[in-house]
Amino acid sequence: MDLENQGNWIFPLPILDLTEHLWPDYCWNFKQMPVYKLTIEYNGTPFGGWQIQNNNITVQGEIQKALAVILKSPHKIQGASRTDAGVHAIGQVAHLKTSVDISTHKLARGISALCRPSISIVKAEIIHDRFNARFDSLGKHYRYTVLNRSASSPLLSNTSWHVSHKIDLNRMLNAAKMVEGEHDFAGFRASDCERDSTIRYISSVNIVQIPGDIVEIHVKGTAFLKNMVRIIAGTLVDIAIGKLPENTIESLFLNPNRIFAGRTAPANGLALLKVYY
Repeated sequence: MDLENQGNWIFPLPILDLTEHLWPDYCWNFKQMPVYKLTIEYNGTPFGGWQIQNNNITVQGEIQKALAVILKSPHKIQGASRTDAGVHAIGQVAHLKTSVDISTHKLARGISALCRPSISIVKAEIIHDRFNARFDSLGKHYRYTVLNRSASSPLLSNTSWHVSHKIDLNRMLNAAKMVEGEHDFAGFRASDCERDSTIRYISSVNIVQIPGDIVEIHVKGTAFLKNMVRIIAGTLVDIAIGKLPENTIESLFLNPNRIFAGRTAPANGLALLKVYY
């Protein structure tokens, strides 16, 4: 049809290639602002925790210092878990946004070299631009390690809790199963915890006995309150050595009061193993 000869004088509009004018800048920004997903392992002994603090050495702070050198400008990262002072990690995850063009290999090696020997970037990968290490997390896996023998261990002192009283594994196993499920964990949080809701879901609590007098407490859940895993571990140990009655966990869910739970297990025995996405 010849539109030019119609009564209304309708002319076909030319098809404009807007990509020449609009898309190059967009694509340039996308390529220059990737999100890096960092998987981090660290020995938490010398640090005041993960989160950056004034007048304290932290894991986040040391990594950001390294990034300022590598990327030649200040950069911030956000971690999936704000581990406490002395807590370790094998699978902490953080994300980084930067306009600097750098390979994942160079980024990981550079941070590790500047932060050694206590921090290592196990893996760096480019991920979708909306990724958030903290808020996209579907759950976490923590491990608490107990050395159960009369003698202490100089080699394990920074990565385990030395409990000299004999642990009754059956008592611990029975109590551990009571922790699983959705409950009010108000009795399992630090006094300065500021979370509004104390309802949490724990998918599994497994007890593993390792040759060499080691007992591991593995806790998986969607989210945790401050010191929650350490209080769970301390309560399970106190039940297992007979310091608390076997029905302590059930009683705490009926009457969620911190004073009825066990000890807060020392930070050095705790490690973040994995963050799920």
